[in-house]
Amino acid sequence: AYRKGWVRSFSVDAPVVIVGNISVGGTGKTPITGWLAQSLANAGRRPAIVSRGYGGRRQSLPMRVTPHSDPGEVGDEPVMLAKQAECPVWVCIDRAGAARRAVAEGAEIVLSDDGLQHYRMARDFEICVVDGDRGLGNGRLLPAGPLRESSRRLREVDEVLVQGMQSEFPGLKFELRIDRAVRLDGARERPLTAFAGRRVLALAGVGVPQRFHAALRVCGLDVEPVPAPDHGRVSLESLLKRGLPVIMTAKDAVKYPDTAGGDLWWTPARVYMPESSRERLLRRVLALLDKD
Repeated sequence: AYRKGWVRSFSVDAPVVIVGNISVGGTGKTPITGWLAQSLANAGRRPAIVSRGYGGRRQSLPMRVTPHSDPGEVGDEPVMLAKQAECPVWVCIDRAGAARRAVAEGAEIVLSDDGLQHYRMARDFEICVVDGDRGLGNGRLLPAGPLRESSRRLREVDEVLVQGMQSEFPGLKFELRIDRAVRLDGARERPLTAFAGRRVLALAGVGVPQRFHAALRVCGLDVEPVPAPDHGRVSLESLLKRGLPVIMTAKDAVKYPDTAGGDLWWTPARVYMPESSRERLLRRVLALLDKD
């Protein structure tokens, strides 16, 4: 109804960039959102991120997220973004309301983590992120397949980003790379290769944990996956009784207190994108701010 113009979308007094996908499961959209926000901040602009706050309590009014916010209250991904991106992060079940609040507080461009199908919020630029290994699955809509919208939607977005440098899926390629581990209490940092040859418990409560496991194995680790629901928690105490290092994703790390002792580590993920692709994407997004 929103797309056909039967129901009015709500706009804000700043450009809105949507970073989403058309399939269920993890594609890398949240790391891309944080990376793009940081790139804009590095360019001297004032971005803000808005999110619905999946996994947290439903926030009916916009709430500012800090690195110390409770993930059970606002969601794990917004807290992760608040820790990693040097910009304000807001959550609300109404993304348009969060965007208006962000602009009122000084943001000059709004990035929405997810929300490609949230047509209530008008947008100026759409980025669709695709898992290059899985592609669009069987190409069918839910529940027969993994798609939230028809694959024709890809022809309408402004950019398609594909996770996987070797993927044949058309779009700008990128990778999420991990090469170091930070102890959960922040006291130490070491290269992942320092764990090479050792058996580790890999905790990945993310959409596609297999990517995390594979990245650890590339660094020479003997990986034992720990079953964990997306946005869910497990008992660290029971894991530590195994006497093995526990290595988790950045998204998992925000769910646990940084005062937790023991052999607990998390892995910062960095976005790698070829320079030409990075410059093209950033140039197109920055151009939104130059429009009269």
